[in-house]
Amino acid sequence: MEYDNEMILEMSAKSRNESFARVVAASFAASLDPTVAEVADIKTAVSEAVTNAIIHGYGESPKNGTVTLKCGILQDTIYIEIIDFGKGISDIEEAMTPLYTSAPEDERSGMGFTIMETFMDSVEVLSQPSKGTVVRMSKKIGQRDI
Repeated sequence: MEYDNEMILEMSAKSRNESFARVVAASFAASLDPTVAEVADIKTAVSEAVTNAIIHGYGESPKNGTVTLKCGILQDTIYIEIIDFGKGISDIEEAMTPLYTSAPEDERSGMGFTIMETFMDSVEVLSQPSKGTVVRMSKKIGQRDI
């Protein structure tokens, strides 16, 4: 897809970078003049996707792991991709089931994908075991009641 504007950020797969990714995505979306609620939605969805990439994609050893954040704007819609090259997901449908978690010992809620789907207009997950995962999301900005 060809965007009106786009950006790519690659960061180490470290939990401390989750907040950085969410702020970058929100800042990038600012050119669309989103509401406070729309910014919060984007930040929450990006936070969940990046956390999943770090925790579930790389698990215990994110030493050399990276997470890539890609954002594109086309007209009034922001498109976001979170990419990791970690473990991958063997059963995407199961992973997207509310309350499912691959890390119950870490007291994870299993609501990450559900939260992403709640706050974004679309969520698509592509994954291959041992190769990584791509989470694609989009949100139309400016659906205000006037």
